[in-house]
Amino acid sequence: MPQLPQPELPEPAHPTVDSMLSRKFGKEIANYFSGSPLNRVSFLRPDHAFLTAALHHPSTTFLLFNKLEPLLKSPSELAQKKFEDVKPVIGNNPFERPEEDTIAQYNSSLYLPQIIFLGLDERKEGFVYKEHYKGQPWFAVDVTPTESVKEEAEKLVEKVKSEGLDFSKGRMHLSLPAQEAAIYAEARHLLDWNARNPFCASCGYKTLSVNAGFKRTCPPKDIAQSVANAGERPPCATRTGISNLCFPRTDPTVIMAVVSADGKKMLLGRQKRWPPHWYSTLAGFLEPAESVEEAVRREVWEESGIHLGRVVIHSTQPWPYPANLMIGAIGQAIPEGETVHLGHDAELEDAKWFTAEEIREALRVGTSGLGEAAGPEYKEGGLRLPPATAIANQLMSAVVNGFASGTPMI
Repeated sequence: MPQLPQPELPEPAHPTVDSMLSRKFGKEIANYFSGSPLNRVSFLRPDHAFLTAALHHPSTTFLLFNKLEPLLKSPSELAQKKFEDVKPVIGNNPFERPEEDTIAQYNSSLYLPQIIFLGLDERKEGFVYKEHYKGQPWFAVDVTPTESVKEEAEKLVEKVKSEGLDFSKGRMHLSLPAQEAAIYAEARHLLDWNARNPFCASCGYKTLSVNAGFKRTCPPKDIAQSVANAGERPPCATRTGISNLCFPRTDPTVIMAVVSADGKKMLLGRQKRWPPHWYSTLAGFLEPAESVEEAVRREVWEESGIHLGRVVIHSTQPWPYPANLMIGAIGQAIPEGETVHLGHDAELEDAKWFTAEEIREALRVGTSGLGEAAGPEYKEGGLRLPPATAIANQLMSAVVNGFASGTPMI
C-alpha cells in the first residue's frame, strides 16, 4: 500500500507565550487526535432551546457515520452535510422537549438515531446564542440503516454515494488534517460509547441517551411497559445516588520510551503481526489502584524484563479505538536491570536496544502507517517506526532530541 501524506500535528495552546513552564520544559506537544478547534460548551448540552437553534442554523455541519465509519470526501477530508440531508433520519427536531420531559415520556419501543453535539467552531461567524456563544455548530449523526429508520437511512447512504462520497472502510484515520482528526475522534468515541451501552449496568433495562449524547440515563418509567403498573420500572441502584446517569468512559493506557541507564540507547519492541523490521515503544493498560509511574514500570518489566527507575510524563494522546487516552512517558532503566527477558508476557515477539543513530535515521526515512510503504529513502532491512501521528513517534523524537537530557542523544 502506498504511503499516505502525513498531516501536521496540531498546535498546542498559546505556543508563543513565554512562561515559567515553557522555559523549564520546552514547547508543549499536542498529539494527533487532540487540538480540536471546537468549543464544546458542555454546560449547554442539557439546553434544548440551544440545541434546537444549533440544529437548524444554516451554518451547522453534520458528520455522518455508518457503523462507526465516517463519511469521507477523500482519505484526507471529512464530508460535511447539512440538516436537510439528515432530517429524514433524525426527524425535524429530536431536541424539541426539555430533557426532563423526554425522560418522563420515555418509550423503549421507539428507536432514536444517535446524535452527538460536538461543539462550536468559533472561527466561523453566523450562529449566536445568548450573546456569548458563537460559531458554527457541529453534530455527529449515526445513519446506520437499522430498525425504524432503516429505509430512510438506506436512501441517505445511497444518496451520498451517488455524490461521489463514501464511508471509510478502515479503522485508522491518520491522514485527516489534525483539526478534523480531533473532531472525528470526539464523534467516534461518543458514538461508540452510546452504541455499547444500550442497557443499564445495574438493572439491565434499556437506557436513554441524553445531554446531547454525553450521558445515558435509566428512566424510572417506560411507556412501552405494561399499563397495569403505569409503566413503572423496578427500583434501580442508579436512581438512588446523586444522579441516575452514566458517563462516557475513557480507558487510560501508558506508552513509554525506555532509555538505557547511560542515556545512549532506547528499548523498542515488536509484535508478531507487524511488518518486518517494524518496532515501537512499549505500551499497556493502567490497572486499578495503580499510578501512571507504577504502570509504566510494571508493563515494561512484564513485557521486556527491564527494570525502570525514574519515570516522567511527556504528553498524552486521545485514541478513539474505542476509548483510550494514551499517557506518554519516558522511563530510564536502572544499571543492573537492562537485560531483556521476554519470558514473562507472550505479547512481544522481540525487544531490543537501539542506538540513537539507528532511531534518528528511522525517524527520518522509515516512518509510515501500518501496511504502508516507507519513504523513498528507506533501505530494505532498516528499522521501521510509527508515523508522526502516533505518540510513540513523538516520544522517540523527544528522547533523541534531548527532552530528558537537555542535549541531543548521541
